[in-house]
Amino acid sequence: MPKKTTRRTFLKRSISSIVTILGLGSGGYIYAHKIEPSQLEIKHVTIKHSLIPKSFDGLRIVQFSDTHLGFQYNLEQFQKLANTINRIKPDLICFTGDLLDNPNNYHQMNRLVPILKSLHAPLGKFCIFGNHDHGGYGSDLYRNIMEAGHFTVLLNQSSPIKHDDGSKIYLLGIDDAMLGKPDLSLTLKNVPKQYFNILLSHAPDLADHCAEYPIYWQISGHSHGGQVKIPFLGALVTPPYAQKYPEGLYKVGLSEQLTLYVNRGIGTTRLPFRFLAKPEITVFTLQSKEA
Repeated sequence: MPKKTTRRTFLKRSISSIVTILGLGSGGYIYAHKIEPSQLEIKHVTIKHSLIPKSFDGLRIVQFSDTHLGFQYNLEQFQKLANTINRIKPDLICFTGDLLDNPNNYHQMNRLVPILKSLHAPLGKFCIFGNHDHGGYGSDLYRNIMEAGHFTVLLNQSSPIKHDDGSKIYLLGIDDAMLGKPDLSLTLKNVPKQYFNILLSHAPDLADHCAEYPIYWQISGHSHGGQVKIPFLGALVTPPYAQKYPEGLYKVGLSEQLTLYVNRGIGTTRLPFRFLAKPEITVFTLQSKEA
């Protein structure tokens, strides 16, 4: 088994080098650098569960993630993204981490905050920490930016989402797995077991651990969907905590009691390319009927 893993890693790196060399003067380079990173895909996912109150039927949550502002993604692009999200008219907005690629070297806060403020969701705007949000001692900076943009930062915390008739669900937010201190017990401390809940976790691979707790859905980012994928081989590089669950929908746990969705994110990091991993925002629609 170790032999196969080593060979697979070697093949991926070799093909990556070949593709890079061949692509430098070709349309492949232009596509991966200029075209696909701007091809935003809007994915629609239905969240069904028996614990979702009937009054929440049709409620829409928009998730966006991993903007990595400052690295090949600018405020003009972010403003277009905000306009797109507002046109969807979500009830809730959730950002799942990595706002700035390098927080301490970003100097356009005065232009960034008004865009965050312009995002509108009547039931609230929520966010969690990603690894880049903690990186470079940026934790306080990230919190200040998001709170100034009228987002509620969930750091191992929960928040009830209430309907006019008094029914509610709970939104949970856990700290980043790489550079933070995630604490699920603390996050669930004030969450009654008879209520439906959704966990925001930047790192998707925490799902195996989360499935041991009374958590019904997990929404994550971090992976960028691999960012660059090779046909038949998949992602060339996936970050720690995003190697088992790189993108899309999964059932997790011995009885598949936890549903995980991994968003491919918006921006790029390390390399300014996307190939077979288009940027994404996700629109989740709640249904009270059990799947």
